[in-house]
Amino acid sequence: MRRTKEDAEKTRLRIIEAALTLFSRNGYSNTTLAMIGTEAGFSRGPIYWHFKNKDDLYQAVLSYSQEPLERLIQQAHEGADSPLEAIERFAADWMELLTGDAWFRQSFEILLNKTELTEAVAGVLDRERRLTTTVVDTLAELFTLSQRQQLVSPQLDARQLGLLTYTYLMGITQSWLFAPQLFDLGNEQAFFLGRLRAMLHHG
Repeated sequence: MRRTKEDAEKTRLRIIEAALTLFSRNGYSNTTLAMIGTEAGFSRGPIYWHFKNKDDLYQAVLSYSQEPLERLIQQAHEGADSPLEAIERFAADWMELLTGDAWFRQSFEILLNKTELTEAVAGVLDRERRLTTTVVDTLAELFTLSQRQQLVSPQLDARQLGLLTYTYLMGITQSWLFAPQLFDLGNEQAFFLGRLRAMLHHG
């Protein structure tokens, strides 16, 4: 029985991987379950065994590939020498995931550039908006702690600083994914993190 469950999980992950590849390449609307099956090396049968329909698979794809971001949020709450260092680590890990984790990168490509805002994906988009709010709230909490430790001016609004940091990261992410020829994120990562560090400490 355990072997059967292991095989089923491997099949499920192959389907998710194929869907990630095709959704990020073609977009949600232009990708069919038949195409995903071909990419994964299956008929549509195994897909329907694991997923109700394309919408269900889409939700599973983004949920699975965004787990690293959820872990970053959790790690931001766990031990660091200072809250500012926790923010810097969050930003560094975000960029490392973008350049080093294909699934994480593809999930952003799908969300930012390859998803049409239709009723079919409304549930997924709501989930992603909630995750965005959680990221901003987490960063705001770290800025509040920084103010209590007199690392950041108390005259600044902690939530605005959290929003600033998030939009800084998202701006880099979207620019790179939309026009990767514009800059090499791997080579420019130290520069972006240095500018963020200077901004945080100046604040």
